[in-house]
Amino acid sequence: MSADNGVVLGLAEKASAHAVAVLDGNRRRGRSVEPPAEFDFTCPSPTTYPFQWFWDSCFHAIALTHVDHRRAKAELSTLLLGADSSGFIPHMLLWQDDLRAQAVADFRIALWDDWRTPTIGPPVLARAVQRVYQATGDQEWLRGVLPAVLRHFAWLDARRVGPHGLLLIFQPDESGLDSSPKYDSALGLDPTSATVGAEWHGAMRRLIGDPAIRRDPHLGADGRTFAWIDVLVNTIYADGLRCLAELVGTGGEVFARRADAVLVGMLEHCWDDRRGVFSDVDAVTGRRVDVLTASSLFPLVLADLPDVVVRRLVDDHLLDESEFWLDFPVPSVAATEPSFDPDFATEAIFRGSTWVNLNWYLHSGLRAHGRHDVADELARRTIDMVARSGLRECYGPFDAAGHGAERFGWSSLVLDLLDRVQ
Repeated sequence: MSADNGVVLGLAEKASAHAVAVLDGNRRRGRSVEPPAEFDFTCPSPTTYPFQWFWDSCFHAIALTHVDHRRAKAELSTLLLGADSSGFIPHMLLWQDDLRAQAVADFRIALWDDWRTPTIGPPVLARAVQRVYQATGDQEWLRGVLPAVLRHFAWLDARRVGPHGLLLIFQPDESGLDSSPKYDSALGLDPTSATVGAEWHGAMRRLIGDPAIRRDPHLGADGRTFAWIDVLVNTIYADGLRCLAELVGTGGEVFARRADAVLVGMLEHCWDDRRGVFSDVDAVTGRRVDVLTASSLFPLVLADLPDVVVRRLVDDHLLDESEFWLDFPVPSVAATEPSFDPDFATEAIFRGSTWVNLNWYLHSGLRAHGRHDVADELARRTIDMVARSGLRECYGPFDAAGHGAERFGWSSLVLDLLDRVQ
């Protein structure tokens, strides 16, 4: 073995050990009083995020396919216990009865009932179910969970799709990107403020307290003060529809056609041909939002994205060392943006730090488009980042320093990257 290979192997072993330890330490099992249910899930961070979050659990389940198949299935089965009969699944499930009151204060949330938020999360669910089924081959488990997954996507289509054919979110939290500077204009924030993190919390409290922010998840966009076409959310939605088409098999063509329609909608409403990137749309004002973030590149995840669009995203932006191809890519905000915060100085997430879950998705997309060289290099740098700093919420794009929450669960997706590059 060469010296270089030995270094790579050492980093891989270190990153893997970090991931397994966090998945084990973050497991939460018990029984809630209301609702009366047995739960078994992985919390994002014991000290910061002790509950179950929608897209976090989907990522945890994918990582757990490399550790414990039973836990991977239990993760998603527990998540689906939060679904109602219509198909709505909340962004947060507060299983631990004794911690709920503090959660309302800490996470600026309004509750739909005693243990669920009225908000959604990015619909990673179909991708996660597909990955767990591929790993386990458990058809009985798939038959048990698939109806709830189908109901959820039907609910999204019925309740959250606007006249443009794209999903809407009604709070920044629903994208999972929380304090991304692409929402600053809608929240009335100064993107260059040194205290924008604290100001964002205040803006969110005002937004949640607005009478137009109704606490019934089944109500639509009418009268809302925040409604948004988010590129990342719609990309994950389209990817999920493709997964459903494969999982359903016969009759799955309807999901494939819906995925096609979502991509067409993003190309029509969100693609900026002048700049060669995708832009979110503020659905209240109808204006595109030109802040350059990692979600501007995110449709790379979709295998049927036109080649000319792929080339512009990758060659003109992702690989641009002044924008995204930094020492530890991909920063959540381009380094050319005034809001770029690589050192977490604002203590606001998704304002410049690098995230393992975004890299995981982009890695998959790069491979799907035949850009294996870029994908492999992105995976190597991500593994190096995790090996250096352990499982953190996010990382410095220049130095791989850990930012945000410690022992952060979805950074265990590094296990899936390790499996792909070995």
